[in-house]
Amino acid sequence: MKQLALGVKLRADAVFESFAPGANAEIVAALRAPRANPVWIWGAHGSGKTHLLQAVCAAAAQKAAYFPLNRALGLPPEALSGFETCAVLCVDDIDAVAGDLDWERALFRLFNASAELHTRLIFAANAAPRSLAWALEDWKSRAAACVVYQLRELDEAGRIEALCLHAAQRGLQLPRETADFMLHRFPRDLPSLLGLLDTLDEESLAAQRRLTIPFIRVALEKSAKTPP
Repeated sequence: MKQLALGVKLRADAVFESFAPGANAEIVAALRAPRANPVWIWGAHGSGKTHLLQAVCAAAAQKAAYFPLNRALGLPPEALSGFETCAVLCVDDIDAVAGDLDWERALFRLFNASAELHTRLIFAANAAPRSLAWALEDWKSRAAACVVYQLRELDEAGRIEALCLHAAQRGLQLPRETADFMLHRFPRDLPSLLGLLDTLDEESLAAQRRLTIPFIRVALEKSAKTPP
């Protein structure tokens, strides 16, 4: 898989098998199918956009590239050059460059070159393409031509399923009652819950213990007392 040599690391557990679809089964099916039309997925923070883009890359292996447009990376628009040669290109956080004329010109060129080379393009943003304040009309029309899907946030049952799937992907046994305990005692948004699972994974490996409710309580109390 082609990745950016800029400290961007794809999550090993960001695969389709660890994604709880909830009301998003149609989107998952569309991303798993080998379709040529450009796709645009949008949704709130924590809805799973990055997970799905990285899952597409994991499924396509060496034929795919993942390119986040998070402005904190400090990338120039020229960094997009050459990625149109990939069989599959997933561009994340595309809303971060809305209104930046140089970036939009680069995206316009990428879109046209990808169409000629039959590169599959998948974009992710926090809003639909027609809702963003684009500066370049040519790029605005290209973005609007994508097949657009809105990612729905998971309900409580979906979050529990997501926690269990992520745990299983790591070889952990997370009983549903333990996942339910996590959901009702800690921040309920999925990124926070998965970050908590990261911490508990490390603690369980160190202690060689299962993720039971008593173990979680002890592990988090220990973590809270550890100085930064």
